[in-house]
Amino acid sequence: MNVLLWGALPYVAFALLVAGIVWRHRYDRFGWTTRSSQIYESKLLNIASPVFHYGVLFVLAGHLLGLFVPASWTDAVGVTSHTYHLLSLYGGTLAGLLALAGIALLVHRRRTRAPVFRATTANDKAMYLVLVTALVLGMWAKLAHSTPATGYAYRDTIAPWARSLFRLSPDVPLMSGVPVLYQIHAVVGMVLIALVPYTRLIHMFAAPVQYLFRPYIVYRSRDEGQLAERGARRGW
Repeated sequence: MNVLLWGALPYVAFALLVAGIVWRHRYDRFGWTTRSSQIYESKLLNIASPVFHYGVLFVLAGHLLGLFVPASWTDAVGVTSHTYHLLSLYGGTLAGLLALAGIALLVHRRRTRAPVFRATTANDKAMYLVLVTALVLGMWAKLAHSTPATGYAYRDTIAPWARSLFRLSPDVPLMSGVPVLYQIHAVVGMVLIALVPYTRLIHMFAAPVQYLFRPYIVYRSRDEGQLAERGARRGW
């Protein structure tokens, strides 16, 4: 089971991620979207969407820092282990709460606005369920194994295991002694990664980079003098 979960499942999730992105790009390019429901309701969305997206971005940044930046690097720039622990505990919890608050507002909007509710698919519901489960498990694991003074040293186990995956030599034994909550969180996280291309979350890979290189659009105002001479056209 350890080999299956920590040696095989990560690559299965990554393969599904890449295959899904390629398939969507080749055969569903016009469906590569958030399927925005802003046309149905925008007032609540203008609040919920930024809260959710900023929360998720902070959560992702925390995971990237914790998993792929070794402790020796943070020590070298003067960030002590205790300082990093406090940043991870309070900053990570705040980011998770922010993301959950955004999801709660989005779900409330979908339940209380009839047009938005009708536009909600089973795929959307499954995506929300997995995303919320991953967030809650991550916060639960962190709070259950942490105090302001100390916490579980995941940078000595989970982080080296995550980095070993990119060397194509997964260090499976590192995960055998990890607390169960962290293990479940990791499994749900891999499931979420595998689901990304098959849900509306695919839009995170659709950054409009081409806008940086497109030609300028020139807007030209009308000459008011010529317009006065010609006379205003009759409307409807």
